[in-house]
Amino acid sequence: MNRRHFLQSLAALAAAPACAAESAWKLNYMLASAMYGNLTLAEILPEVQKTGATGIELWPKKHGTQREEMDSLGHDKVAEMLKAHGVSFGGTTRYDLGPFKLTDEIKVVHKLGGSFIVTGGAGAYKVSAEQLKLNVKDFVEKMKPHAALAAENGVEIGIENHINNLIDTPDSLLWLADEIRNIPGIGIALAPYHLPQETKLLSDLITHCDQKLTLFYAWGHGLGCMKPMPKEDELQQMPGRGDLNWKPLLTALKNIQFKGPTEIFMHPTPRGIPILPTAAETTAEIVRAKQHLDSLLA
Repeated sequence: MNRRHFLQSLAALAAAPACAAESAWKLNYMLASAMYGNLTLAEILPEVQKTGATGIELWPKKHGTQREEMDSLGHDKVAEMLKAHGVSFGGTTRYDLGPFKLTDEIKVVHKLGGSFIVTGGAGAYKVSAEQLKLNVKDFVEKMKPHAALAAENGVEIGIENHINNLIDTPDSLLWLADEIRNIPGIGIALAPYHLPQETKLLSDLITHCDQKLTLFYAWGHGLGCMKPMPKEDELQQMPGRGDLNWKPLLTALKNIQFKGPTEIFMHPTPRGIPILPTAAETTAEIVRAKQHLDSLLA
């Protein structure tokens, strides 16, 4: 009996670090500059830590102007600004470049210490399911040299599921995850907004993506973002305002021990404006959404 108790104690001690790591898991918040529209970096950077984020991702026109501003100011100057505000550089979103023209962007993101670039897929998508699966496979094959370059620079290209795109449907996401499973430098930027608002489906997709999840958007569909509407309706995209129950999604993220960035996100109409009139109001809304997500984890 004494020996049995001794062995049980050893097993409990061995399991303790893993249990502690799991209980300590939390979201790693990243701020998307597009949430502040066309405001300058000088106006946005002081807000980053207030939102609970540790880093910032820069967006280009039409959603923001900060990526262009970085080139205008100079990368070294932006690095100084980031350091002054205690903010890390996460990466960029470059739908404008597409997945096959990221060579220079990879070098820029690497230079500034970033870890990801978000872009879309490429290829015909209004095809049969069988052909779509083949097109996803072909896309991944074409991405291999780009992913290799990204991996060499410590960067991951996150392919976002996006409407009217090769990676649009749940099936295409599953196929993409399977095809890139063992390919460094490429992953998935998962946007619930562009998928059916079914918690089991979304949670299962998170689980399936597993370690290939580059970035997670805390972004629900709400009432959409494609036409002007009262601000209170537009804000339904934000966690804690729309109908989407985020708890199962957070549980799935915890189960895979997701360590990548999570962005609280939405699109305003028109694009290029802050989600609320001022930087302070925008920050307050992001903080409210963060508190909602954190309360579900608690």
